[in-house]
Amino acid sequence: MEDLERILDNNRTFAREITKTDPGFFERNAGKQEPHFLFIGCADSRVPLEMLTGVLPGEMFVHRNIANQVIPADLNLLSVLQYAVEVLDVKHVIVCGHLQCGGVGAAMSDNSYGLVDHWLAGVRETRRRHHDELAAFQHNDERFERLVELNVLRQVHSLSRTPIVQEAWKRGARPLLHGMVYGLSDGLLKVLISGIDGQDAVRRAFETDRKRVGY
Repeated sequence: MEDLERILDNNRTFAREITKTDPGFFERNAGKQEPHFLFIGCADSRVPLEMLTGVLPGEMFVHRNIANQVIPADLNLLSVLQYAVEVLDVKHVIVCGHLQCGGVGAAMSDNSYGLVDHWLAGVRETRRRHHDELAAFQHNDERFERLVELNVLRQVHSLSRTPIVQEAWKRGARPLLHGMVYGLSDGLLKVLISGIDGQDAVRRAFETDRKRVGY
């Protein structure tokens, strides 16, 4: 109960400080949301989204899962994406992985972890496709970091192929797609790919460099 009370105390402090700075903030925020970003990230507790980006409530729409997957059959993800793109009209969709990702780490091994094995099938497929590239690294930490990056790139590519994003682009609408990796040891975001705004950009980013990305 002490842990729960700490969270509640922190919440009261948060509300008090915001109200002190901007007395009308919560009333305005309750009226509507107009986020510019959809963030698709990992569920890892070490990735404090609002803290690391400095956003306030209402500025970012969020979807999180193990290893930041964009799976075409995932109705949860697709529902969030559709609402963000078609209703909220977000300007940017960010897929963000992170170093030392437990999901990617599990996918690097051939051990069985139960239900999550099915969820991580795509990451294992990425590992298989890039076997030679990953094997060229001398140290396992380097292979781990590169697979985290390749996983993000694969998810951005998968995102670009969803009917929701495709239809938005056909209408000449947003969003721009971006891929990033968060460093747990330094707290910084590293941009891997940015500004994907249509089929031509997808081809330039992925199809012209198949050896690197492999899709």
